Amino acid sequence: MAPRPDAVLLHLPREPLRQRLSAVRFIEATDESTLDAEDRASIRAVVTSGVQRLGPQQMDALPNLGLIVAIGAGIDGVDQAAAAARGVRIATGSGVNAEDVADAAVALFLTAARRIVSNDARVRTGGWLPRELQPVRSVGATAVGIVAMGHIGKAIAARLAPFRCRLAWTGPRPKPEVEIPYVPDLLELARQSDALIVAAPLNAETEGLISAEVIEALGPQGLLVNIARGGVADEDAVIAALKDGRLGGAALDVFQQEPTPPDRWRDVPNAVLSPHTAGVTHQAMAAVYDLAASRAIAYLREAPPRRSG
Repeated sequence: MAPRPDAVLLHLPREPLRQRLSAVRFIEATDESTLDAEDRASIRAVVTSGVQRLGPQQMDALPNLGLIVAIGAGIDGVDQAAAAARGVRIATGSGVNAEDVADAAVALFLTAARRIVSNDARVRTGGWLPRELQPVRSVGATAVGIVAMGHIGKAIAARLAPFRCRLAWTGPRPKPEVEIPYVPDLLELARQSDALIVAAPLNAETEGLISAEVIEALGPQGLLVNIARGGVADEDAVIAALKDGRLGGAALDVFQQEPTPPDRWRDVPNAVLSPHTAGVTHQAMAAVYDLAASRAIAYLREAPPRRSG
């Protein structure tokens, strides 16, 4: 019997991806072990979220895998060393939704800084009188530190510049093309900042980067905004600091566990929460689906045939 035609494994059972992959054979599964041997042998590319676990065990189940395509910029669920050892290429959607993620970062920053959510609740419960209102810092007088200056960090900086915020940033190394002041030490950036916006990828170097020490440096008037990955920040330390008043506020689109347990946040003050939707716009999702599908299809059509049947 002839081997089954080459296929793309689709970790994301979403109709837009199905439509874009209709020109080739694709298999939908979130667990490779549920597939029979012939299907596993036929799979040469995987389209995944980048968050879902894809490690040595999963790769070994796909003997002819040659390409992993993550629809977003993050690939923290993909074991890059395991992929490299097996000669598997990794492609990401880095930069595709950067503008939309930056929009969300600034929206979260403004919402928390101007206390939009708490003021909405105040109006709904009759708390209108001026004596009940607490003044906030002018956005233009806010010192904002940006953690990482990749596609998203640069887009955030471009959006904040017209607000006249005092901007600075940190990252592994300075970038000559970035005119914003560079602060090599994250702790020092936190000390200098009224708000810290995190746009760093999650990897071995950045896991827990926003530590309890960084939160203490940001201080009781400080605001933490995270649109990167939940693992970049010590979430327990963020919650404890908010409860104790050692951190002024947090605006979070990402969490260590997703979905995050609602009880975890029920009594946490001064927190604005969003369900990992910073990059979810019609335009951005269409763009990342287009790119992911086109890469997978191109690989099936152009790469050498499978190594085993």
